[in-house]
Amino acid sequence: MQTDAKVSTAGGTESGRRGPGCSLRHFACEQNLLSRPDGSASFLQGDTSVLAGVYGPAEVKISKEIFNKATLEVILRPKIGLPGVAEKSRERLIRNTCEAVVLGTLHPRTAISVVLQIVSDAGSLLACCLNAACIALVDAGVPMRALFCGITCALDSDGTLVLDPTAKQEKEARAVLTFALDSVDQKLLMSTTKGLYSAAEGLWL
Repeated sequence: MQTDAKVSTAGGTESGRRGPGCSLRHFACEQNLLSRPDGSASFLQGDTSVLAGVYGPAEVKISKEIFNKATLEVILRPKIGLPGVAEKSRERLIRNTCEAVVLGTLHPRTAISVVLQIVSDAGSLLACCLNAACIALVDAGVPMRALFCGITCALDSDGTLVLDPTAKQEKEARAVLTFALDSVDQKLLMSTTKGLYSAAEGLWL
């Protein structure tokens, strides 16, 4: 099915313009930054930055114990203040994604905690959180059937698809979509959308 959607190949970042032909902002990561967690990582997408720490498998509270697999917990801390509704919603999406790939049955009656600290939010925050969580899980040696990655895209008013949008582009877009994909089968693990888009545009995405 053909649509009028187009892919933007050069968009602005908070700190400058992207290079020609590039659809993603500059990204970088670093592992083993923190001493207390079993694994840690930072992930940077443009000017969006998230720090992640993974604890476990470790002892779990009896009230949260699952007899045949590990209990996976995700905590997302905002840059300032206390977590709100938006953070709780992102926690659920990240937890569902991690549970889809973590081999929790290898560590029953234990707890695996993923703690994410937002350092800066300049757009595509959920995707950055997903990527930071995956790298921290790898650093902690948590067994997984596959790696995963997150990507956010936005549809602007004329149907142009912008990958890895900035906060300004997200605010101006009529729809923002985030996906999580695994590295083995390239299957969709999670998707969430905000805004309006046509059925044809949904099939194209």
